[in-house]
This record gives sequence, structure tokens and C-alpha cells, in this order.
Amino acid sequence: MEAFIRFTNQTQGRDRLFRAAQYTCMLLRYLLEPKAGKEEVVMKLKTLESSVSTGRKWLRLGNVVHALQAAQQSMRASDLVPRVCLTLAHLNRVVYFVCDTVLWGRSVGLAPGIDQEKWRLWAARHYCCSLVLSLLRDLYEVSLRMEQAAQDRAAGEKSASQEPLGYSVADEETEWLQSFLLLLFRSLRKHPPLLLDTVKNLGDILIPLDQLGIYKSNPGVIGLCGLVSSLAGAITVAWPHLRLKTP
Repeated sequence: MEAFIRFTNQTQGRDRLFRAAQYTCMLLRYLLEPKAGKEEVVMKLKTLESSVSTGRKWLRLGNVVHALQAAQQSMRASDLVPRVCLTLAHLNRVVYFVCDTVLWGRSVGLAPGIDQEKWRLWAARHYCCSLVLSLLRDLYEVSLRMEQAAQDRAAGEKSASQEPLGYSVADEETEWLQSFLLLLFRSLRKHPPLLLDTVKNLGDILIPLDQLGIYKSNPGVIGLCGLVSSLAGAITVAWPHLRLKTP
């Protein structure tokens, strides 16, 4: 109970709960729409989804400052790749939050003359750039972990004296794929923060790609991916030691 209270007392914790509720409504609405007699439930879910989305905008009003602070911290990273990727990712998030604030002002009537679609497009572009850069950082970290795991495995194995009879190119390709997947699984299993961050970013990337028309998805896929990424983000808020640290 204390952990839940501590979680909900944080702005990020409340945002993750609102976000999970929003995408849960989207997923349920997609699943119930084809069924007869569910029109009223679908309308209620749509209204709840819209209300939760509006509530999340209130929670994100101060995120520009947090993103700027994160960019400053990432600039001090010792490794070049995370330093560049994270700094650019946070700067893109700054622009995204600025666009999001402008859209919030438009929705509440503070800036009625704003071109809503243009600002939405800008927000989606910078959100997408931020996620792509974050994924590049994740892939870099995964490659380092896999390289270390490969070295550890090679050190513990004895090389075969000769190749088995009947060895073919197809066998070699199959063995390479199995070895690659096994290394990937072991690397992510030993580093839960990297796994959670990768899952979160992979789930989120479909949202701006759909908004930009680069890769169209249906509301069911978007809802499921948004829910999974929200839960992954909520875990890192509830247990900070599972948050991927900047080297």
C-alpha cells in the first residue's frame, strides 16, 4: 500500500495510470465495436478515453522543464553514443511538449486561431524522432550486452576439434539465428532496465508512425502497444532501480 501511495503521489506515476486507462479504453472500444448491442458501452469508453486524454495534458504542462533538465544531464554521459542519442531525444521531447502545450491551449480556448492539424503534425514528428533516437540508444546498449555475453560464452566453451558430418550452409544459418536469439534473450534477461526501456519505446513508436501515416495501424494495435508501454513505464516509476541509467 505504501508503494502504491508513493507511486500515485508522483506526477509521472499518475500520468502512467491515466495513460494505461486511456489505451485500455481504446483497446476495449476496438474489441467491442463489431459486437451488436454494445453501442452504449462503446460510446462511454470513447468519452472516458477523451476525458483521460484531456486530464493527461494537465499533467504534462510542466514536462518542458523536466525534458530540458534531462537533456543537460545526458550531455554529461561518458559514452558518446548515449550522449548524442539521449541529448537529441530529450531536445525533441522539449519541442514535442511545447507543441502539446499549444494544442492544450487550443482545446481550452486560449488560442482559438491555432492551426490544430499543423501543430499535431509537428508534435508527432518530434515525438517520433525522440523515440527513434531512444531506440537507437537501446539497440546500442543491447549490442554491447550481447557482445559481452558472446565473449563470456566463448570463454566457457571448448572449441570442437572438427565439424560434424553433413554440415551445410543451411545448418550454419540456422545455428547463427538460434545463437543470435539466445544471446539476445540472455542479454535482456540479465538487464531488466534495458528490457523495460526497449519494450516501452517499441510500444510507443507505433503511435507517431500511425499519426504520420508512415505505418498505419488500427486502434486495437495502438491500444495494446500503448497499454504495454504504459505498464513498462509504470514499473520504472514504481521501482526506480529498474530505470535505465545513463552511463
